[in-house]
Amino acid sequence: MAHAAPATPDASAKPAPEAAKPEDPKPGKPEPVILANHKAVYDLSLASTGGTRAVESARGRIVIEFKGDACRGYTMQTRQVTVLESGESGSRTSDLRNTTFEGGEARDFRFRTVTVLNGQPSPAVDGTADASGDAFKVRLKEPKKDQFTAAGPVLFPSLHMRRLVQAARAGDTTMSAKVFDGSDDGRKVYDTLAVIGRRATAPANAAASDRDKPLHEGAMAAVPHWPVTLSYFTQGEGERTPIYTLTFDLYENGVSGALKLDYGDFAILGDMTRLELDKAPDKPCAP
Repeated sequence: MAHAAPATPDASAKPAPEAAKPEDPKPGKPEPVILANHKAVYDLSLASTGGTRAVESARGRIVIEFKGDACRGYTMQTRQVTVLESGESGSRTSDLRNTTFEGGEARDFRFRTVTVLNGQPSPAVDGTADASGDAFKVRLKEPKKDQFTAAGPVLFPSLHMRRLVQAARAGDTTMSAKVFDGSDDGRKVYDTLAVIGRRATAPANAAASDRDKPLHEGAMAAVPHWPVTLSYFTQGEGERTPIYTLTFDLYENGVSGALKLDYGDFAILGDMTRLELDKAPDKPCAP
């Protein structure tokens, strides 16, 4: 799932637990998670507002294209256009385009992000990350050459998604992990905490609203899913407030519905209006 740029929140939060440990082979290990190759379109609207930013309306769209498997690696292209209206600051339009590639074994990662704010482009963020050694390493090519290391283990987005599905299948109610997705300035490793609800198989909110129509029909209507609240924290010790919280229905094939992006001072809903699914493979890819 796409990650939008975080904003400063105004709500307190509990400290994030320690990061999850690397995925090791175990006897009787769980069934592999196969992430669906798909294109999803979400229309955005304002869910709530408060605090000092005084957002009066919001609209926009998120488009996600996800391709790959454990043999080829995983490619994700995300574009998020958001228009915020405020009586104090006027109209603010952001256009974020992010492309990533994650190796099938989640040891290498490439990322590039281009952001245009009110028609003015910001310098591109372009780099690579390596999670194969004891230390997590990031090398930036743009906006200027730089590098840094962080304590591991650190998960890339596709592995994090697979871990979430595995935790949900196992009946776990929480999962914590350090995550790097190359967002923002490409220098941030986030502590994350996921709270996972009960498994469901009926179409989410099918009877209550017209939201997420593509998930109520066809093959997706019977796919198991779990409500998830995923909070992102800057790394540190003690009590911290999440800089960004994403609430969504996590489907077993990695598709997300019922999106809510909470930036603290305001929150945005994402209504899936289109979903294109590639044919599912007959068996898991074995790298």
